[in-house]
Amino acid sequence: MNSRFEPLFEPFTFPNGVQLKNRIVMAPMTNFSSNPDGTVTEAEVKYYARRSAGVGMVITACTYVTENGKGFNGEFGADTDDLIPSLKQLATGIKEQGAKAILQIFHGGREVPPALIPNGDVVSASSVPAEGQGKHVPRELSEQEVKSLIHNFGEATRRGIEAGFDGIEIHGANGYLIQQFFSPHSNLREDRWGGSTEKRLAFPLTVVEEVKKVVAANAKSSFIVGYRFSPEEPTTSGITMADTLILIDALADNELDYLHVSLNDFWSTPRRGIDDTRPRIEIIKEKVGDRVPVIGVGSLFTADDVLKAFQTGVPLIALGREIIIEPDWVQKVQEGKEAEIVTKIDKDKQQELVVPDPLWQAIVNSPGWFPGVE
Repeated sequence: MNSRFEPLFEPFTFPNGVQLKNRIVMAPMTNFSSNPDGTVTEAEVKYYARRSAGVGMVITACTYVTENGKGFNGEFGADTDDLIPSLKQLATGIKEQGAKAILQIFHGGREVPPALIPNGDVVSASSVPAEGQGKHVPRELSEQEVKSLIHNFGEATRRGIEAGFDGIEIHGANGYLIQQFFSPHSNLREDRWGGSTEKRLAFPLTVVEEVKKVVAANAKSSFIVGYRFSPEEPTTSGITMADTLILIDALADNELDYLHVSLNDFWSTPRRGIDDTRPRIEIIKEKVGDRVPVIGVGSLFTADDVLKAFQTGVPLIALGREIIIEPDWVQKVQEGKEAEIVTKIDKDKQQELVVPDPLWQAIVNSPGWFPGVE
């Protein structure tokens, strides 16, 4: 191995004592490849296993905590105990290759396609549709439904524990339900779940509290709990960088094991809310300090890309599209073969890359999404 890259292969220990063998994480990415009943497919398990030998930790695609939270075709579920054997297949497939397995749990909220859920009953913090043409107007959740949903996040966590996962990532990013409660665009409530910034924090923080309570009651050994967030929303009435600094300050005080920034570009800078032109990741890292580790991500492909990102002081780096393109990324860097790393999708290598058909079709038919697809 080139000595320059040695820091990427130092073990990392989370606040709860769980150790990763290196600093590289597989980012959570929807793969559209589960069965209609919410169980994982064999192709999906093989896809994860193929990418789990090198990285220190794998974060799964998001799994829905209630039937009406399903956000995509081909998404797997964690909303009933019947699905625990399915979840166990996935956890085992990842762990057998030597990586820690993290289950990402979520509810799609107003982003859920009505056709995917019972009675087309799309719900959110308030009856405010997402921006864009033809977006569905969601129904505002009642106080009792909000409490019930928080319990559902806890129940999905319990199922993840019983299935053998090493941790849970709470998906509070990408415009889904947890973020909808924090956003001033989508949360116009006037009860204890909305209004001021502090009240809009209530749902995310109560979900964290519930997940941690379930972990304390059910996990037999140290169990990782992380939280993913998006720093800003494109709409002018949405979340700003200033809002996010309040959110992560509160999250950092909740003894989480990590915060995971959802960015398309690791080096992106704030749009609005604060007068700071540094990359968002540096501002975030500065805000949380040593209270909680941060995972950085966003259009990192080569070993040099990852090393440069790591040198900002962010202790863990997640690879998304690149780990699909190059499943042996970690091994190649370890073996001093970083020059052989592939950074564009080869459209003739689906079988070799072990990518399920639905995900492969999404990749090759989406110009600009993956390098190499024009």
